[in-house]
Amino acid sequence: MASPTVYGASYSVYARIVRLALKEKGVAYGFEEVDIFAEDGPPAGYEKRHPFLKIPAFEHDGFRLYEAGAIARYIDGAFPGPALMPSDLRRRARADQIVGILDSYAYRTWVWDIYVERSKPEPDEAKIAEALPRAATCLAAIEALMEGDACFLGDAPTLADLHAAPMFDHLRRTPEGERLLADHPRWRKWWSRMSERPSLAATQE
Repeated sequence: MASPTVYGASYSVYARIVRLALKEKGVAYGFEEVDIFAEDGPPAGYEKRHPFLKIPAFEHDGFRLYEAGAIARYIDGAFPGPALMPSDLRRRARADQIVGILDSYAYRTWVWDIYVERSKPEPDEAKIAEALPRAATCLAAIEALMEGDACFLGDAPTLADLHAAPMFDHLRRTPEGERLLADHPRWRKWWSRMSERPSLAATQE
C-alpha cells in the first residue's frame, strides 16, 4: 500500500492535526508544502485537491480527501496501530463533541484573535480583549468534559486530543494564554503529558 501524502504548511494548525494522527498511528507519509498565503496564492492546479483553496489536502492510493476532521478519521480507520477514537458510543460522542467545540469556537478565538493578533507588530488590543471571554469559555467547557489526566478521555489520546494540541499550543504561547491557564490546572496537567508525546515533537513548527 502506498504511503499517504499531506498537502499543507508546517505552520498550519489543521495540517498538524493530520500529521499528529499519522504519527500516532505510526504511518510513514509524504508532506508537500502548500502556502495558501503566498503572494501568488496556492500552486496552480491546487483547486483540484481542495476547491476552497484551504489546507490540508490528502491523498492515499489515489483517494483524495480534504477537511482535517475527515482526513484524521480516515487515517484512524485505514491504518493499523492504536485506535484514535473510543469504541464506546458515548465516549466516542464525547470526543466528537470536543472536536466540534474546538472547530466552532476555540480555533478562531485562540489562534487568530489572540495568538496571531498578539504576534503582529501593532496588535489590536481591543480585538484581543474582546476574544478573552470566549477563550475562557472554551477552556472551561472542554475542561468540564475531561475524564482523564493524561488525555481528555483516559490514558490514551483520541482525535479530540490531537485536534486540541496544535490550537492550545498557540494559545499558551501568549501572555493572555498564560493568564487564562492560571485558572485551569487540568489543562496545564494535560499539556504537560501531551507535550511529551513524540508526535508533538515531530510536528513542531
